[in-house]
Amino acid sequence: MATLAGLGLAACGKSAEDSQQALVPAEIDPRSTCDLDGMLLADYPGPKAQIFYEGKESPTFFCDTVEMFHTLLSPEQVKAVSAAYVQDMGKADWDQPRGNWIPAKEGCYVLGSKRHGSMGPTIASFAQEADAKKFIGQWGGKFLRYAEIKSDMVDLSGGALHD
Repeated sequence: MATLAGLGLAACGKSAEDSQQALVPAEIDPRSTCDLDGMLLADYPGPKAQIFYEGKESPTFFCDTVEMFHTLLSPEQVKAVSAAYVQDMGKADWDQPRGNWIPAKEGCYVLGSKRHGSMGPTIASFAQEADAKKFIGQWGGKFLRYAEIKSDMVDLSGGALHD
């Protein structure tokens, strides 16, 4: 089973100081599209994600965190990843999320909530554990840290594979 060790591990809400040169997350605009399915990111709710691959100046965008995790955990994923970012839904507007990017490996996550993203059920991302737990109180779900997300939790069979 694939793990997320390639990006390193850090507890949510804490800064990782393992990178001397941090990449700056790109902001989505009305023309930004998901690299997996071409969907316009600005048209859909829920947390978005982006991955910077080594040697690329621009990120690969995902309209949903599930797509990002699916990509990172895929056995076929062999590209070197420089950085991955998700949106802090403790600060971002769920219906029109903009900005509030955090390093994915530092995030706290909620799996299985009643709140949907662009592809249906999603994994909500947060910078702070308290925000994730408050979200669970309202929407349900299970609290997870970055390293606890496994490939069987990020099945795209109901989403991108059917577009």
